[in-house]
Amino acid sequence: MTAALSAETGFRAAYASRSEHTVIGLMSGTSLDGVDAALVRILTGRRGEVTKVDLLAQAALPYSEQMRERVAALCVPERARIDELTYVHFGLSEWYARAVQLVLEQAGASGSGVDVISMHGQTVWHAPVPVDFPVPGGTASVRGTLQIGSAAVVRERTGIPVIWDLRSRDMAAGGESAPLAPFIDAMLFGSRTEGRIVQNIGGIGSATVILAGADAATVYAFDTGPGNMVMDAVATAASGGAERFDPGGAHAAAGRVSLAEVARLMEDPWFARRPPKSTGREVYGAAFVRAFLERTSAGGLTPDDQAATATAFTAESIAAAYRHFLHSAQGPEGLPSP
Repeated sequence: MTAALSAETGFRAAYASRSEHTVIGLMSGTSLDGVDAALVRILTGRRGEVTKVDLLAQAALPYSEQMRERVAALCVPERARIDELTYVHFGLSEWYARAVQLVLEQAGASGSGVDVISMHGQTVWHAPVPVDFPVPGGTASVRGTLQIGSAAVVRERTGIPVIWDLRSRDMAAGGESAPLAPFIDAMLFGSRTEGRIVQNIGGIGSATVILAGADAATVYAFDTGPGNMVMDAVATAASGGAERFDPGGAHAAAGRVSLAEVARLMEDPWFARRPPKSTGREVYGAAFVRAFLERTSAGGLTPDDQAATATAFTAESIAAAYRHFLHSAQGPEGLPSP
């Protein structure tokens, strides 16, 4: 066994034996805007519980237009090709490796002082709804999720061990494939006396519910629906690609909300389904936005009206999730009012 392989196989035991770790986290979300990197120091107690997290440095690496287009094409079944999936899977890893370099430069540090990289990967398809699939001896109900980006490439480029494919294990275990956000939300925002809800509005919206005095076992999270995904797509279409989002919400503020369209969109049975649940670009991607734009244009909405309506849709999906699930499921005790 080579020294390098020996170090890899002994990584888990060596990591667990220490109470202080330096970690780089890599994230590229469903908004397809780039890669974020954070260098953190994590302190743990005698039982392995996290006692403190210090942010040492952070860096962002925006996707080029060509890169964004290549990733976006993989999220559309009619455009995705297996050869392109393979190239982007490996090519994206060069962006991740560069993001690692950037955050180390920001901190004035070297990779030799980093214990591990935690790499989420770029989601190109999320399939939480089970389908029947042939297996030995019959059929099984199968769900799935796909995040691309080669951990092997990042390992070779940086020389740092990599933990990856985090979402697949959570889904295999019966989860909805977002296993880490609720833990960090509870760690940063939990309270002994107040219940709190942490709302993320990324490409997809998600809520983490933290009851007063909650421990890790009682914290839960679920997707609330579209975040900025639809709003961004509307801005892109209205500007002919010149804008990828609505700067300062200016277009939405100038428009008129179609309450009838918001109500129509909220009729989707997914919103009435009880948590746990998740969604993604496979629902609110190109086909959804194309139908929304065609329908609302035919109804006389201007581009600003469409931006306002898409924004109101996101807001209503979040508010409805709070009304329907949080108080009815947990009771008002210890939870903030929406």
